[in-house]
Amino acid sequence: MTKKIIVIGAGPGGYVCAIRAAQLGADVTVIDVNKRHGGTCLNVGCIPSKNLLQASYEYYKVNHSLSKFGISVERLSMDIYQLQKQKSQILNELGQGIEFLFKKNFIRFIQEKAEISGLNQVKAGKELLNADAIIIASGSTPRTIPNLSIDETVVLSSAGALDLNHVPNTLVVVGAGYIGLELGVVWSRLGSKVHIVEAADRIAPGLDSDLSQALYASLQKQGIIFHLGIKIKAFNKNKTRAEMVLEKDGKTENLSADKILVSIGRVPYTDGLNLEKMNIKKTPEGYIKVNEWGETSVNDIYAIGDVTEGPMLAHKAEEEGIAVAEHIMGLSSHVDYNVIPAVIYTKPEVASVGFSEHQLQESQVPYKASKFLFSANSREKATHDTEGFVKLLSHQETGLVLGAHIIGSHAGTMIAQVAQAMQLRANVEDIARTCCAHPTHSEAIKEAAWNGFANAIHS
Repeated sequence: MTKKIIVIGAGPGGYVCAIRAAQLGADVTVIDVNKRHGGTCLNVGCIPSKNLLQASYEYYKVNHSLSKFGISVERLSMDIYQLQKQKSQILNELGQGIEFLFKKNFIRFIQEKAEISGLNQVKAGKELLNADAIIIASGSTPRTIPNLSIDETVVLSSAGALDLNHVPNTLVVVGAGYIGLELGVVWSRLGSKVHIVEAADRIAPGLDSDLSQALYASLQKQGIIFHLGIKIKAFNKNKTRAEMVLEKDGKTENLSADKILVSIGRVPYTDGLNLEKMNIKKTPEGYIKVNEWGETSVNDIYAIGDVTEGPMLAHKAEEEGIAVAEHIMGLSSHVDYNVIPAVIYTKPEVASVGFSEHQLQESQVPYKASKFLFSANSREKATHDTEGFVKLLSHQETGLVLGAHIIGSHAGTMIAQVAQAMQLRANVEDIARTCCAHPTHSEAIKEAAWNGFANAIHS
């Protein structure tokens, strides 16, 4: 008998879960209030931000980097209207791609607000649907600051910062996490004077400290002004500008801006799903509690992605979606949460997977840290792009790779090589003895691995 599955949410976790379940023979329905598939990631997150990062980097590169190759350009300009137009076109094409995959896999899509109305029942608008299994993949929304209401005119969310139709003279970003850093970099490259305000004493506090320090130094050189270890004491705004009063060590300073971007993280979005009446348990922070198979406290109701604990990353949600679909359909599947890479798409890029040094020290795991600088990598030398390094963390006794931390121009792509090695339980010697093409950026990983058990060849 064919299993009926309802997925609430058409973001990366939801649509991937739906497709995998359909591939395995399930009758799948996806419900999402938005017309365009893809969730936060495609519509107001991962994809539009990477598009603007690439466009702004091309502009920045012409202004600052091409002279190294003997290239000069006069009368450079940026058409913000065209920038936003091409971004929208890409989002539409990707959304249509997911729509095509739904049709290909005979997945029904309903554009409505979903409510779990009973055991194995979901209400979508006026329609009541029955299912053998329900998967909650409703995503997250931006975290807000009390007394600093987002109006998308002066005070922006990440969505508002992606849709600006002009370059603000001054932009203050509240929060030095992944999203704040990326969007701060975009508008800094295009001409804004960008200040980033962070309560912690360093940027991207979740990063390995070596990466955080290196990225901080690099972004400072690019002109971004940081205010670290700061408390926001007061805030005022009118229709065109805003002013904040910042405090550190008992001293205050005023900071005014044309725009303020509030980027202090995201919170699970479960409004209207009827979780309380269904006795679906949540953590004090609002995350839905799930077991190792993604099942909630109510049988046959599952949750994946940003509504569950763990990093709010699209690829984490996708892996959970596949694992839950396969579990429901009777296959053995799991997610290895120690091998979930994370990337900040600034320039240089920053990428991590596995444990940081601080985590290994706290857990008293014997480890060895081995580095290789991109300044000794021939491909990076040839392209005048030598900033950064690869750092591998391996078990002191077995050489098993426990973590990797890369800062450099291609870190986001390179981290996959180490993640795959970790998934296959490789040690540093396995990586070192894997032949890499020359000259490539990946040779830096190989050299760092050599340093993990012997000595690098080129340092």
